[in-house]
Amino acid sequence: MPKEVMIGSGVGLMLFMIFLGINVFPIILFGLLAVVLFIMFEGQLQDKIAGFGTSVKTIEPVTFDDVGGQDTAIAEFKEALEFLLKPLEIVKMGIRPIKGIILVGPPGTGKTLLAKAAASYTKSAFVAASGSEFIEMYAGVGAKRVRQLFSEARKKAKREGKSGAIVFIDELEILGAKRGSHHSHMEYDQTLNQLLVEMDGISNDAETMLLVVGATNRADMLDPAILRPGRFDRQVIVNLPDKKGRLKILMIHTQNKPLADDVCLEDIAKATFGFSGAQIESLANEAAILALRDGEQRIAHRYFVEAIDKVILGEKLDRRLSDEELQRVSIHEAGHAVVSELVKPGSVSSLTIVPRGQALGFMRKNTPEHDQYLYTRQELEEQIMVALGGAVAEDMNFGSRSTGARNDFEQAWTLAKDIITSGMSTLGVIAVTEVPSELVFKECTAMLKNIEEKTTNLLDDNRHLLQAVSSRLLEEETLERARFLDIIQTA
Repeated sequence: MPKEVMIGSGVGLMLFMIFLGINVFPIILFGLLAVVLFIMFEGQLQDKIAGFGTSVKTIEPVTFDDVGGQDTAIAEFKEALEFLLKPLEIVKMGIRPIKGIILVGPPGTGKTLLAKAAASYTKSAFVAASGSEFIEMYAGVGAKRVRQLFSEARKKAKREGKSGAIVFIDELEILGAKRGSHHSHMEYDQTLNQLLVEMDGISNDAETMLLVVGATNRADMLDPAILRPGRFDRQVIVNLPDKKGRLKILMIHTQNKPLADDVCLEDIAKATFGFSGAQIESLANEAAILALRDGEQRIAHRYFVEAIDKVILGEKLDRRLSDEELQRVSIHEAGHAVVSELVKPGSVSSLTIVPRGQALGFMRKNTPEHDQYLYTRQELEEQIMVALGGAVAEDMNFGSRSTGARNDFEQAWTLAKDIITSGMSTLGVIAVTEVPSELVFKECTAMLKNIEEKTTNLLDDNRHLLQAVSSRLLEEETLERARFLDIIQTA
């Protein structure tokens, strides 16, 4: 009604001005131009809003069998999905259906795959969006997109004849960050408020059962209101896979690849401690690329070994070091390797002076038979000795150190702080936040000085091993374990 009144008033005003003899042509021209600009602007805005819907795409079917290394997370996730599978039983038991689940874990651990598998497991419609897609320069667009996402989930469930729908929001920390943390952009808070309203509006007797699944690797950034019961009721931790999980992931990502007879996936799983599922997938892919590059029809075990270094450090570089730099890098890596083998026999897998990524050289350790999560003070001190071995070897051989030991020193300092925070230092049981930083600094410094002396004495007593490994490394550039042992035993 107001639109018709405005149009009628405008026409009446124009006729009155014509009656008075006023030239209304410029006014009409200006008005038409304003209308055209308004339509264009509104169209662009609607395109942006409508374009959001294009991110809600049909996905390829994914099951929990396609998600490796997350048995605990899958079991906990399945329990939370029961209300979508058994809505009548849930009502009879008087259980309040879970409205939201947050998947928390490092990047590449399979959070998105879990959400897709949940849709297949519950035979629900699936719509997905990223937290960054909700934030725009136009006020109110984010809130509208939230409403549109939930509306699309219900419509899609009806179109597919399904009784439930899963709304997946990746990068939840962007959309659900603590309110007030974005002082210059209230659009964030308005968008989060709309998400909270939509989740509160998911009624138990709705025609379409909705479950909101969020994924984040920064749960500490989320607003408390989004974490309270009745919104995101469950937090499912999606950790890095253990050895058994890594083996399953390798089997999944190599089932479509021609493997040579010498490939031992269990050895590869053991050697990839700390790898995420995404890194393992990249490892299998890089091994296939390396085999193809060499014109091989099948992927040999050596390609997987080389792919591990490539995933960790990056591609080999054509960078040519000077003779002096090569000697320094070789003695540095030999220092790491000799100390590592002496303090823990069998710990050296290979060492190289071929530059990769930002590293001019690298010593790769043998992974223990079983993943280790707990360490004693002695084991941590041995790790510090290995970290300092490179710089100490340089000092002994050249009388000086280089910038190549920077990362080693950072690692050694971190390990020393772990000893302190774990109550294994002379400070005893402490809370780091309650202890003066100067005291922690002095304890770390004293500890590292003592361990450095032990490392120096160890290498000084085994100079012949250090020189033998360094000289062979200069000649051969890369030493595998068998060759390294042969040098150690004959030196």
